[in-house]
Amino acid sequence: MIPDHLDATFAALADSTRRAILARLAKGEASVLELAEPFAMSQPAISKHLKVLERAGLISRGQDAQRRPRRLEAKPLREAAEWMEKYRQFWEGSFRRLDALLEEMQGGKRKRGKRVRKAGSLRQAQGRPSPGFAPGSE
Repeated sequence: MIPDHLDATFAALADSTRRAILARLAKGEASVLELAEPFAMSQPAISKHLKVLERAGLISRGQDAQRRPRRLEAKPLREAAEWMEKYRQFWEGSFRRLDALLEEMQGGKRKRGKRVRKAGSLRQAQGRPSPGFAPGSE
């Protein structure tokens, strides 16, 4: 993927109005008037948002007689998701390693005879109920 194309995709997605427009177009094509309807802004302001989305390749303009409906173009979204997927895999691996380290550390404390206090026990010692506490369940 060309970095400029990815930059344009993320820049377009950075605005909540543009994300809302894309969400609407995910349901089907729509005219500028239909896209502008839920927003408290002028049609020229909506048109500026549409131009940003078009330049990023996220939407396209059709031709239907006098009507020029916009439609969602999913390819740039897929490319951005693929780019982010690499980082999701990185973080999941990091969390798995952290979980394994915590388990190892907790297991090591128990083996040496040290008492490991659970979060619920600490809350009870401080006079606070555990998250799953229900009156009469003790």
